Amino acid sequence: MGQRIAVLGAGPMGLAVAYQLARDGHQPTVFEADDRVGGMTAAFDFSGTTIERYYHFHCISDHAFLKVLQELGLSEKMHWVETRMGYWYQNRLQPWGNPIALLNFKGLSLVAKFRYGLHAFLSTKRNDWKPLDNVEATGWIRRWVGAEAWEVLWRRLFDYKFYDYTDNLSAAWIWSRIRRIGRSRYSLFREKLGYLDGGSQTLLEAMQDDIVKHGGTIHLRSPVSRVIIKNGQLKGVVSGGETQAFDKVISTVPLPYVPHLMPELPAEILARFKALKNVAVVCVIVKLRKALSENFWLNTNDPDMDIPGLVEYTNLRPMNEHIVYVPFYMPGEHPKFSESDEVFLDKVRRYLKKINPALSDDDFIELRASRYRYAQPICDPGYLDRLPPASLPIVGLWVADTSYYYPEDRGISESIDFGRKMAKDAVK
Repeated sequence: MGQRIAVLGAGPMGLAVAYQLARDGHQPTVFEADDRVGGMTAAFDFSGTTIERYYHFHCISDHAFLKVLQELGLSEKMHWVETRMGYWYQNRLQPWGNPIALLNFKGLSLVAKFRYGLHAFLSTKRNDWKPLDNVEATGWIRRWVGAEAWEVLWRRLFDYKFYDYTDNLSAAWIWSRIRRIGRSRYSLFREKLGYLDGGSQTLLEAMQDDIVKHGGTIHLRSPVSRVIIKNGQLKGVVSGGETQAFDKVISTVPLPYVPHLMPELPAEILARFKALKNVAVVCVIVKLRKALSENFWLNTNDPDMDIPGLVEYTNLRPMNEHIVYVPFYMPGEHPKFSESDEVFLDKVRRYLKKINPALSDDDFIELRASRYRYAQPICDPGYLDRLPPASLPIVGLWVADTSYYYPEDRGISESIDFGRKMAKDAVK
């Protein structure tokens, strides 16, 4: 007889938990606050174009993601594209992302180029992250690349993503980002990234259908307000004012929500959750009549732009119009996060026209801003040691979010992999 298990959150990790549970003969019930599944991968109608609120791409190393596609018969919908990177620096759009581009980069000495390239190359070859776990990231990078390359190629990426948290980040966490992109190359000179026909929505709908087909249930617009714990025992959940009993509960909602959902947890566990930090994002998505550039990813180092870079999504996944994502990361308590959408939309119009002066106001079909308060955990040195275990000291209660696959950065494949493993562990 299968177990009755509540799954909180229908992002990729929550769906992966329910997908695995249902296929293993259990009865997962998924509770999702939004009106659709997907979390940060959820799609919306962008004036006739169905597309994610926040950009996603896939690397050839995304094995857990590719395995689910195979299981669901979606492998033929996956496409691999040779993509390009660029760097906007000193009012000049330069090629980026391979040794020739690095050698030709304007505004950097030969010694700085060599040190930067050596660090990136060795990072892609490293497999053991433990020696970097307790190392502070900016100092680690500066020691390798030197002051010049740090200032030109790295500093603004940190400053405009992490703000006050910049000087206390784990080198292992930053290394994993360098390695993931580096390993998406199929040669030193060529980068290959992937997209799915229909975007992430194709996978989300297929997983949703598979969960239901195997006996699971998904409740949308149904946030859980409380996980009931009495005398150290898990009893169930409260949703919509109704109490429901469950054998087990697996939460995949952002960790900052956990103390509110589970106030009866031991005080030491609650304190560890409350100590975790996150940054927010305001992501502006733009629909254009003409291309901004030929690059998928464009790093920016410009004193007039408070962004670390932008993504021209249609240089990966072809679409009728040109789609650009411009993310503004910042701590949620930063005054900038409370500014109106129009402030961010105006900035984006100005930035894009500066990068490509051929763009006119008429080329902007539509702009839209999406906000996510807990977009990115702040992983400081020794981060994993301070997280409570995913299996909490309440029998039958599991809690995790994207923080738990540190040092890997958040991603669909990593969420699927962790979610499926957590589902199997929870029902052993």
